[in-house]
Amino acid sequence: MFNFWGSKDQQQGQSRPPEASSQSPWYSPSLVSSPSSSRPQTSGQIGANVSPGEAAGIIAFLKDKSVDELRKLLSDKDAYQQFLLSLDQVKIQNNIKDELRRETLQLARENLEKEPQIMELRNQCRIIRTTELAAAQEKLNELERQKEEILKFYSPGSLLHKLQEAMNQVDEESEALQEKFLEKEIDTVAFVQKYKKLRTTYHRRALIHLAAKTSNI
Repeated sequence: MFNFWGSKDQQQGQSRPPEASSQSPWYSPSLVSSPSSSRPQTSGQIGANVSPGEAAGIIAFLKDKSVDELRKLLSDKDAYQQFLLSLDQVKIQNNIKDELRRETLQLARENLEKEPQIMELRNQCRIIRTTELAAAQEKLNELERQKEEILKFYSPGSLLHKLQEAMNQVDEESEALQEKFLEKEIDTVAFVQKYKKLRTTYHRRALIHLAAKTSNI
């Protein structure tokens, strides 16, 4: 008759210390006694939270193993590691990890190859900042200064001031011409022509000045 797990003979056999009990298992006893505990994580090992499909796949690998093989997995760390690495889930994870490592190394090599080019670009930027950029900034400042002067020159207040000065100048010229006429330094015909022209210019500028002031107010 076959001896199943939990049979009387097996229980009697378990009551006696096994011959291999002199070797302490590599795993912690709490891993067997506590259902919620997980095996120690090793390289390539699956985490404790596995999906039902993955768990079913692992059970399928274990169900055909004998009691001695299962005991060896629990007592021999190398055997357990070899079995773990034979699982499809672990193989997939290891392949992904290897692929990521290769891609990372490739990116690192490409970055190292581009380092001379990056250094050259940095040097060019430094030269541009210290030479061309400084000259361009100085030119910009000069243009800004010229713009401020032009705006100040053509501002409404400045134009009104210049128009007032022009009015005063024409008024002074007309008075000087009148004095010449009174002193007989100029004949009547010439005086009338010049004086009429000066006063016309004066009154035209005065009207423009008055209109500008009124519009500004």
